[in-house]
Amino acid sequence: MPSKQPDQPTQRKEPTHHTQSNRHTQPTQPKAYPGKQITVTYETGRCLHAAECVRGLPEVFDTGQRPWVQPDGAGPERVAEVIRRCPSGALQYRLAEGPPEEPDRPTTVVRAPSGRLVIRGELRVTTADGTVRSETRVMLCACGVSGNQPFCDLSGPCGKE
Repeated sequence: MPSKQPDQPTQRKEPTHHTQSNRHTQPTQPKAYPGKQITVTYETGRCLHAAECVRGLPEVFDTGQRPWVQPDGAGPERVAEVIRRCPSGALQYRLAEGPPEEPDRPTTVVRAPSGRLVIRGELRVTTADGTVRSETRVMLCACGVSGNQPFCDLSGPCGKE
């Protein structure tokens, strides 16, 4: 990650997309990156660094730039398509002229070899603080060690492949 310029305001640390552990990551609020036709949101504490975004659309998702998300770098349908590849749901979107992200139907639940659950569909997820969230994609912890329950943060055995 490039070093911060002296005259820039302090910014929240953004993803590096290396294989790393988010050891005991606390829940974070999603950060919005508004574009003309699509707004992308990113929730740091849920990112598992699968790098589907940077591989799929580097002109929009570039960890060497600030901000690292440039929603107008490609057409909104293409941005939405790449965001839907994000297995953890850390990236989400809303089109300016249209509905929110449509959930997969039917809902699917897959247990990864490490034990974590990869779930896609119309979901209601209760977080550790009791908040019920509407989600379309999540990766849930199976070992109980994550600091961002119920989401996996790669800190325990279920985060190892």
